[in-house]
Amino acid sequence: MRPLTALLAALLLLFAKSPPADASSAGDLLDLAAFKGQVVYLDFWASWCGPCRESFPWMNHLKGELGHDGLVVIAVNVDRERAEADRFLREHPAQFRIVYDPDGLLPEKFAVRGMPTSFLIDRNGHVQARHEGFLLRDRDALTQQIRAVVLAH
Repeated sequence: MRPLTALLAALLLLFAKSPPADASSAGDLLDLAAFKGQVVYLDFWASWCGPCRESFPWMNHLKGELGHDGLVVIAVNVDRERAEADRFLREHPAQFRIVYDPDGLLPEKFAVRGMPTSFLIDRNGHVQARHEGFLLRDRDALTQQIRAVVLAH
């Protein structure tokens, strides 16, 4: 299966009906079907990730600017130790949803290779963009790309 095809298959599974409450899978961590009709900026991060320190203030701003237009920002933490993620969040507070995935189930489903990696998912559940890494010099172009998807409805 090609990487893009595998990614789309994973997204379709996540947008499908939620598994039973007693199931233990990556779907239990994040039910993207709950956000259908909204644009989702899905970000994978870790406490040891240098660029993540720069992306969090930007994601807070993004959520503040476009949240009322239907943008949902979700950041999936992959630290094995929750205390490390909590320490990071005390220094870099998040004004968006945080999902903890110490077993790395979601990054595996999304074929994440490095931190941070983000996905821009439109209102119909289609991936419009995938970004690996985060550079301050690229944030304006990234913001414009996200704004275009959010305001396209």
